[in-house]
Amino acid sequence: MILCIETATSLCSVALCDKSRVTALRESDENRSHASSLTIFIMEILKEAGINAGDLDAVAVSKGPGSYTGLRIGVSVAKGIAYAASIPLIGVETLLSMFYGFTESAKENNNIMATDLFCPVIDARRMEVYYSVYNAACNKIKDIRAEIMRKDSFRDLSESSRLFVFGDGAAKCKEVIARKNIFFDGNFRTSASFMLNPVYKAFNSQCFENVAYFEPFYLKNFLTTKSVKNILGK
Repeated sequence: MILCIETATSLCSVALCDKSRVTALRESDENRSHASSLTIFIMEILKEAGINAGDLDAVAVSKGPGSYTGLRIGVSVAKGIAYAASIPLIGVETLLSMFYGFTESAKENNNIMATDLFCPVIDARRMEVYYSVYNAACNKIKDIRAEIMRKDSFRDLSESSRLFVFGDGAAKCKEVIARKNIFFDGNFRTSASFMLNPVYKAFNSQCFENVAYFEPFYLKNFLTTKSVKNILGK
């Protein structure tokens, strides 16, 4: 079994997966509770399954892009488990697991066509989003990038293909993009349960991260604001 951790957005999510399904899931989007909830969720899931970390085949973590703080928390915990339990560490692109989550749902409704395009989007700063574009076969049409959405965004993609834009950055896109045959789902959220397929593909290929040197994929540098007061309060 593989433990999957997702903390790239406001949702703190942990799933326990075997090769065919998600066997347990814990998640919360309450007040960005990653630091306080993540280890509790992990302990609850392992206890429910009656196993210890050392019984896992691997631990997987969503590696970004996304929230700087959320990614650091998730990756730090995953590395700690991998090191302590001597199990492999798997890093999964956040946007890729979003693609799997969205398309699995669409397949259940028999709505996917071979010409469809899929754009997972994560809210970034101001009018920026993190996104990539995939076709129905999970081939990446546009690589991961941070970009300010404009009226002509995605004009390089054929309007004969349906374009599905989904994730917590979809609302930003919907406000400005003018394109035919585009559909937005701003209610779609990331989840550790979406990591099952890419995680086992990586596991079967033995595509593991170096526990000592693995870092999140931030895409952009972390920015801090400078206090208007000095240390003396003047």
